[in-house]
Amino acid sequence: MIDSLLLRIAKSAILRQFDKQNTIDKQGLIAKYPYLAKNGAAFVTLQYEHQLRGCIGSIIAYRKLLDDIIHNAESAAFSDPRFSPLSSDELAHLTLEVSVLTEPEILEYSDFDDLVQKVQPNIDGLILKHNGYHGTFLPQVWEQLPQPKDFLQHLSKKAGADPSIYAQHPTISRYRVEAIEDDFDNIKPL
Repeated sequence: MIDSLLLRIAKSAILRQFDKQNTIDKQGLIAKYPYLAKNGAAFVTLQYEHQLRGCIGSIIAYRKLLDDIIHNAESAAFSDPRFSPLSSDELAHLTLEVSVLTEPEILEYSDFDDLVQKVQPNIDGLILKHNGYHGTFLPQVWEQLPQPKDFLQHLSKKAGADPSIYAQHPTISRYRVEAIEDDFDNIKPL
């Protein structure tokens, strides 16, 4: 189960970029919480006063969950190409979220209308792949795009295509997430 430890890891990864005395004892954490040593895929999302400030993650589990959270927290804060690097002045206004993903599974569908019927709002995260186009939306995006048709159309745009791509029957995979969030100031660092 996801718990506040993951938020504490993400916060500590961000803070150590401002103060190198903040450290993360990876061996100690893995000894105490062995699940952190298993491969895991996570997204770290930052919001500044309820507006997206950074979001970076992994769709496929290919490294230790601990390392994935650390890397993605640092990347969301300092390397998201949509934003300038986070400044220390912003920390008091941040909300931090960590989402751990299940393994994606391909969603079989016959056409766009069938796909619209098969996606589960507020539950499914989706991945679109087709001829070099690639994009994903976490389930949290359903809050802004609650209608499946709108969700899918915006997903195609995020992938760099347009909604006509669905006529070409792209590969659609779905996954679920367990997410935890809190105000940055409420999270106790490691």
